Amino acid sequence: MRAIALDGPDGRLRARRWDVVVLGSALPGLVAAVRLGMAGARVLVVAEEAATRTPPLLLEPFYPAGARSDGVLQTCLTALGIPPIERRGLERQELAYQVVLPDARIDVGTTARTQEEWVAWGLAKPELARDALRGLESAARAEAEVLLESPLVRRGVWRATGTHTTAGGSGRHLRGLPTSLSRPEPALARLLDAEVRALSNLASGLPSPEARARLLGAPLEGAIRFAPGRALRALVRRRLEQAHGELRVVPGPFELVEIDGHPGLVMRRARDAWLGRALVLNAPAGRLAAVRAAAGGEVPDFLRVPPPSRRRAAIQLRAVPEVVPEAMADRVIVVADGDPDPIRVTLHPGELGARHVDLTASVVVDDGADLARAHDRLEAAVRALVPFSEQRLARVAEAPRPAWDDELALGDPAGAGGGWPTEVEIRTPLKPPVFALPREELAGLGPEGDLLLGWQAGDTIAAALPKPALG
Repeated sequence: MRAIALDGPDGRLRARRWDVVVLGSALPGLVAAVRLGMAGARVLVVAEEAATRTPPLLLEPFYPAGARSDGVLQTCLTALGIPPIERRGLERQELAYQVVLPDARIDVGTTARTQEEWVAWGLAKPELARDALRGLESAARAEAEVLLESPLVRRGVWRATGTHTTAGGSGRHLRGLPTSLSRPEPALARLLDAEVRALSNLASGLPSPEARARLLGAPLEGAIRFAPGRALRALVRRRLEQAHGELRVVPGPFELVEIDGHPGLVMRRARDAWLGRALVLNAPAGRLAAVRAAAGGEVPDFLRVPPPSRRRAAIQLRAVPEVVPEAMADRVIVVADGDPDPIRVTLHPGELGARHVDLTASVVVDDGADLARAHDRLEAAVRALVPFSEQRLARVAEAPRPAWDDELALGDPAGAGGGWPTEVEIRTPLKPPVFALPREELAGLGPEGDLLLGWQAGDTIAAALPKPALG
């Protein structure tokens, strides 16, 4: 990262200073910013303008596991200082989601309900269904305990090639899927694979057995529905403001620099410098490198990594409530023949008496795919779920493709053995403190990976902040 002075040939830069500058507005960085603010740090979160135009519903997690009061979601919300009164709109549901296959529509929720569905659709005999689901529920709870008790983040040097240390203090052979699900019958395997694909945030890779156990077992506790206006990101954003954090939109091209030992970014056109005692990269490193290279600027070595290979295409639709089938769950996973990537559809009910409901749909596509074609496919999938909508269902928004601050971008862990249950290293090799939040390392855990990465990274960075000079 290039060291420059405030005074240059084009005049003096206007410097604004914080304790920590977080580059990117994805969920892990927002969570880390809250924890840093709670530790007394002044924090700036920098967002790309295109990212701020993404409709908020398109960034909400499809299934935020959190029905248990001592689970990962509720524990994280408590750690962020979000009081119970702010969570009063969270409603517990027995049904987590539905999986729509070409020849079946399967409810997934509490253990008893899921067992009935497996048996009714011929996916497993009663005894196997009972034993497998009990084992899966137990494995998921054990994994949640390890996630909350283990150090997921280390201050070791983050490298794109990936060096991994097992977290949790126990070998992988002690946890993971129950033996009754080690080799399921093809029909059951197809269902479980579709759930894992829909619930994880990996690009193409498969989650570890431990992560699969958590992904598949958490829905057996049911689900949490967020009340209108109290979605997860909205709660975290509100808490960031309460912790005196700022969110600013970068007005154009920028350069990562160091000024007087402080890392940050400079906007040459605006003659502004936003500096911190530490910089946190909360965006795909490969995307930041591509943007910098396209502008003809220097690309730091630690950013020279491939950009994410895949991302979620997403759209938002609006319908009158009457067209939504009563039997449709709030979350639906749609599986088509011959397509390994399922479509996720979420129903977002409005306030009581609202004249419309919103639906969002997303699917994983290659990063360079034709988004217009993907969006048309998503709308067709939603219309198939709401067959008599006709003119009473319309597309209202599409997710843009930000250049670098892309929360819908997906990657896979770097190097062999990556992903949970390995610890994540967040310190870059640079001398001015620069940290990275590699979401892909915990992507196999879905939204819980984002929450835990942000929480532990925030605490780790707060402990590592250089002390301000006296006087």
